Amino acid sequence: MASVLDALWEDRDVRFDITAQQMKTRPGEVMIDCLDSIEDTKGNNGDRGRLLVTNLRIIWHSLALPRVNLSVGYNSIINITTRTANSKLRGQTEALYILTKSNNTRFEFIFTNVVPGSPRLFTSVIAVHRAYETSKMYRDLKLRAALIQNKQLRLLPREQVYDKINGVWNLSSDQGNLGTFFITNVRIVWHANMNESFNVSIPYLQIWSIRIRDSKFGLALVIESSRQSGGYVLGFKIDPVDKLQDALKEINSLHKVYSANPIFGVDYEMEEKPQPLEELTVDQPPDDVEIEPDEQTDAFTVSQQDREPVFSEELGLAIEKLKDGFTLQGLWEVMG
Repeated sequence: MASVLDALWEDRDVRFDITAQQMKTRPGEVMIDCLDSIEDTKGNNGDRGRLLVTNLRIIWHSLALPRVNLSVGYNSIINITTRTANSKLRGQTEALYILTKSNNTRFEFIFTNVVPGSPRLFTSVIAVHRAYETSKMYRDLKLRAALIQNKQLRLLPREQVYDKINGVWNLSSDQGNLGTFFITNVRIVWHANMNESFNVSIPYLQIWSIRIRDSKFGLALVIESSRQSGGYVLGFKIDPVDKLQDALKEINSLHKVYSANPIFGVDYEMEEKPQPLEELTVDQPPDDVEIEPDEQTDAFTVSQQDREPVFSEELGLAIEKLKDGFTLQGLWEVMG
């Protein structure tokens, strides 16, 4: 059985000037964000580029010369910070510093957003890297983890249990330990019945081989994990033999499905991007209102017209001559 991990390098390696094929997303890899106008300030200062954020890595490439690029896997990242950097395109500005380690070599990357006032470079990369760090149960072999609650497997998001087998012996000790076996779409889990904290979680991603072999306990299901996970050899005794064979067949089938489209567990969605202003602007419909004049409105209109001045005994001063039918008292009521 070939491990998915054999071909998976995207989240583990730091690579430079990769091919166009290697820049494409692999099965299970999802594009989360795409940022234009990003400068690789340390390696290609003054060169405007594009930053792609996936669930496994970040990819930067020059817009002028796409073959000038780099790929940084999240598993290689040691630290992410924001500091001031000197950009040829922006001058002194806040930048994203990423410290990595790959094949015993350390690399530092500095990315600057050429567009001022946008924090998306920081929020996207930092948030997706955090999602990667908090979802390792999908990808790493775990021993003695918090896997069981109320005698049930604590399911991961998007995880489904396909089979639960009781009375399975773990052959890691001389006398063996009796426990329960779970087969899901993401991993295989076993825990001891007497001590639920004595357990193991083996993602399909880390399975190097799985087969039936003879042991001093009889025929057993033997799972060999990848070198990256420690190269464990785990034996499980399932009786009767036909049940053992059914379990092997089911695991092989689920592993094949998983290999075609792995679930890496890094679920992160960008907030909905705002629509262009043109799409948000709508024509204002005319008010469906009819204004009907009344006497007060007419009186106010009359007071605004130019008329011959006359002396008002009531006020003791000159005023415009009023139209027939209107009085000073009526005008004062409108103004009040």
